[in-house]
Amino acid sequence: MLFNEPEYKRRVEKTKRRMEDKGIDVMMSSHPANMNYLTGYDGWSFYVHQCVLVSLDQKEPVWIGRNMDANAAKITTYLSSENIKNYADDYVQSPIGKHPVEYIADVIEEKGWGEKNIGLEMDQFYFTHKTYEILNKRFPNANFIDADLLVAMVRQIKSDAEIKMMKKAGKIAEKVMQTGIDELEVGKRECDVAAEISKAQIIGTNEIGGDYPAIVPLMPAGEVINAPHLTWSERKYEKDEPVILELSGCYNRYHAPIARTVYLGDPPQRMREITKYVVEGLDETLDFIKPGITCEAVEEKWRESIAKGNLVDASRLGYSFGLNYPPDWGEQTASMRPHDKTILKKNMTFHLIPIIWQEDIGFEMSAAIRITENSCEEFYEFPYKLFSK
Repeated sequence: MLFNEPEYKRRVEKTKRRMEDKGIDVMMSSHPANMNYLTGYDGWSFYVHQCVLVSLDQKEPVWIGRNMDANAAKITTYLSSENIKNYADDYVQSPIGKHPVEYIADVIEEKGWGEKNIGLEMDQFYFTHKTYEILNKRFPNANFIDADLLVAMVRQIKSDAEIKMMKKAGKIAEKVMQTGIDELEVGKRECDVAAEISKAQIIGTNEIGGDYPAIVPLMPAGEVINAPHLTWSERKYEKDEPVILELSGCYNRYHAPIARTVYLGDPPQRMREITKYVVEGLDETLDFIKPGITCEAVEEKWRESIAKGNLVDASRLGYSFGLNYPPDWGEQTASMRPHDKTILKKNMTFHLIPIIWQEDIGFEMSAAIRITENSCEEFYEFPYKLFSK
């Protein structure tokens, strides 16, 4: 187990209180980050059906997954053996028509939960339409309730133990970004730079080993600089082109995302000007952040600051992040954008990632922060500047 048993029990109790508020008796959580958060389960098994069931009338959650993954559940969770349930391998991509959700339904029926108010994460990456069809057919008298962000909202406020994990991820992030910058060279293939970045993410530092991040290295360059979610190719870097590196350190599934921009050559004057206004704007915004203000107020402060340089951000300023699995390290809860009235509280964590696009210029620079008692603090130390080589 990564954390002690009382830590997991506190998380489950907080989740149950939120379930009660929404009128949910039993919740099926299939998002791997939520499964990890509630039980400690950690394994690359999210390509098959799995879940954690949390019921108000049972003390411990129930983990359900593939039989070969039950051993990982025994190793990584705090759950007792009777609450680790596994289905046979002939349920997996079955040629005889068996489906893992039928097994999950069997457990729900065995527990007597088939006619209760059942919460489902209806808009998560790992919840399928087939899952809903099977459950709806098996339990016609159940009342299904959307519990999409229920656990994610509990996860928003990190424990001190989680913050320690994220600070270690921050140390890895420093090394990862420095590796990316050091490896960038005119004439070098993008894939070779990506390989060194990935190596640095996994090796970590001399003191702590790294983990695979929820997102692969994002590194658009040159003519495709305004396509921020491109990864890499075998193309070679050319002189006088910008490169955006959006990377992350990761430690025990906890992230510290970081983005910087590198120019291969002498940066044009407009890019230097953009950097100046973004650095000033981010500094002013970070100084403004404190508990009690809203996400939309933070974004408004940022927008007002960069307006001095006639700049407009291309997207939301930031989003909550932390524990996660592919395909995203974001928590999908709070965002620093207009109309988001989420009130900042201590130990909420955000990735602030200004993105400026102007014609053939693309620029990103980010800060991963946690809200403290009176302000905010960053998870890593890395210069705010436009790097050039």
